[in-house]
Amino acid sequence: MTMNIENFDDLVRAARAQPEPQRLLFVFAGSEMPEDGTPEQRANFEAGRGGALVPLMSVDKIPDELGTFAELVAESRQFAPDWALVFVTALSGKNGCAPTSAEADGSLKSMIESIKTGAFGAFLPFDTAGEPVVFD
Repeated sequence: MTMNIENFDDLVRAARAQPEPQRLLFVFAGSEMPEDGTPEQRANFEAGRGGALVPLMSVDKIPDELGTFAELVAESRQFAPDWALVFVTALSGKNGCAPTSAEADGSLKSMIESIKTGAFGAFLPFDTAGEPVVFD
């Protein structure tokens, strides 16, 4: 089954529709200006564009634990008030059982390292409104 992911709710619906139960992995990231940034990069950053992505927190949830995107935002702001993007991927279960949080830990750590190095093409990024982000 192919599904177009146009917003966060589409992602949750797609996860719920999979033949095996899913566990969604979330890494919330902010941005900061790198110390070696050029004057142009600094100007862009001050205007709200650019910067280096910095993972701030991570969490895993099964789709049934998720309510609205607004609820996820409210929960996440308690732990990472300044996040700007959330990266999401899914782990598929086996034999009708979703992966456990313990099983997700290694994948979350790998996600965090990938985001730190800018290798986040395998993840779906969403902004604070739950809209997909496309990087140029």
